[in-house]
Amino acid sequence: MTFNGSAIKALLDDAVSKGAVHGIAAVVVNRSGQLFHHAAGEAGQHAVFRNASMTKAVATTAALQLVEKGLLSLDAAVESILPEFGQLQVLDGFDGDKPRLRAPASRATVRQLMTHTAGLGYLFLSEKLKRYHELTGEPHPFTGLKRSLSVPLVNDPGTAWEYGANTDWLGLIVEKVSGQSLGSYIKQHVYGPLGMNDSTFVPSAEQRGRLLPVMQRQADGTLAPSTFDVPSVSEWDAAGHGSYGTVQDYGRFVQAWLNDGAGILKPATAQMALQNHLGQIKLPESVKPTMPELSNDVPASPVPQSWGLGFHLTLADVPGMRSNGTADWSGIFNTYYWIDRSKDIGGVLMTQILPFFDMPVVETLIGFEAAVYQQVGAAVPSA
Repeated sequence: MTFNGSAIKALLDDAVSKGAVHGIAAVVVNRSGQLFHHAAGEAGQHAVFRNASMTKAVATTAALQLVEKGLLSLDAAVESILPEFGQLQVLDGFDGDKPRLRAPASRATVRQLMTHTAGLGYLFLSEKLKRYHELTGEPHPFTGLKRSLSVPLVNDPGTAWEYGANTDWLGLIVEKVSGQSLGSYIKQHVYGPLGMNDSTFVPSAEQRGRLLPVMQRQADGTLAPSTFDVPSVSEWDAAGHGSYGTVQDYGRFVQAWLNDGAGILKPATAQMALQNHLGQIKLPESVKPTMPELSNDVPASPVPQSWGLGFHLTLADVPGMRSNGTADWSGIFNTYYWIDRSKDIGGVLMTQILPFFDMPVVETLIGFEAAVYQQVGAAVPSA
């Protein structure tokens, strides 16, 4: 398939020239490999990015490998593997300034960690959890302190979809079951096999030299250096947000999933993971963060959606864009990807800007996806 990326290149260059972004990079892949790559602005050809929550899909893939080998069960109780999880209580509310805690009504499972239904939250998305942190002074996950994982649940397991530190606990399960640190397990079983040689939880000095700085969108639309970053030193390999890598490396990961897990998972496992695993639980209509410096409001999706094991799922065809069954997610610094197995196409777009869901970046993302599918449509003769 010949892929003409000139429209995408112009889109990315334009985003830099008009000041929407300071640096941006994109790749397009299909099952056979990379079709297109371009970096613009301060993002060099081999720029390193904070993957942030795009770490989650990779860590979930590691856990799915252990499921495949019979070393881990999706329906095992988390506390049966990590007894410390059984100590977590549910934050029911507050009596004045005193958090009101109770035992959870059910035991969270490995599957619920993968689908964000285990009851865990994030303080920048949960008013209740944000107040708990303010009252108790307990650390949050972006401090790099492992104690941050031991804050209360915000829901009973299995009752609601709540985005939170679920994948961090899943990463601890991978470590417990494999007997390796998460970083070393992923290097051996995901990064290595896929040739993701520039991906890591601990960047070298040389890789830090290629790291695109984080910028913060100002009220007047300009960009200024951000005061927020993921911790440069962490007490654990944070499966929820702790990895770094290039856009080309993440393209290799997307390619593997387009290929039904080729190189890292059996086809049956990959296909099973990309089904709807939420059952009767619905995703929230929209997300209203508690810390506007970290994330803008994320509006309701115009199409049906759900969650698989480690991935958000689109459950309808989007005209001129992705297909029903497409998997995707993003990272807080405005990094995005999608995996469309029906049309054999995936894309990754990365910058390093706060807050999340920055409109100039989102507009660029929509333009990027539309341009990709124009090419795919042009490359596939209509019947």
